[in-house]
Amino acid sequence: MEYRQLGNSGLKVSVLTMGTMTFGGKGNFAKVGNLQFDEVRKLIDIVADVGVNSDRHRQCLFGGGSEELIGEAMGNKRKPGMLIATKARYPMGEGAERSRPLTFGTSSANCEASLKRLRTDVIDLYQVHQWDGLTPLEETMEALDSLVRLRQGALRSGARIGPAGI
Repeated sequence: MEYRQLGNSGLKVSVLTMGTMTFGGKGNFAKVGNLQFDEVRKLIDIVADVGVNSDRHRQCLFGGGSEELIGEAMGNKRKPGMLIATKARYPMGEGAERSRPLTFGTSSANCEASLKRLRTDVIDLYQVHQWDGLTPLEETMEALDSLVRLRQGALRSGARIGPAGI
């Protein structure tokens, strides 16, 4: 497997990544995929065996269900070198539709919820899925930077999806 350096984060990421959109699909997403625990566990083992060291999720997929499946499948036994990346953007929880999801407060709460759903104490890459249209970009970037600095190791790198997502 070929690996690439992720900016100045110190992380080396495989050129192939396991996407999780098909994990636990509900409603219309079930048409894309509805893999459950046994299938998810098997896929994690397969990709790890061939050297894929990263997977990516979106905290909003199925109300966090994709992250919960990954957390359950990995359990407390995260394979050495396996990186976890997740994306934030869409409001979740009570009153979320009125929130600005990319402020520090909301991002911090969403990051904590993702850590819990993923059953891990470290997220290697926390990404913004797309700009929320409300929060100034500078504030969003400050929020990511603050999360990396303040989480002291629980969040190794924060980033946003490039200009196409803005």
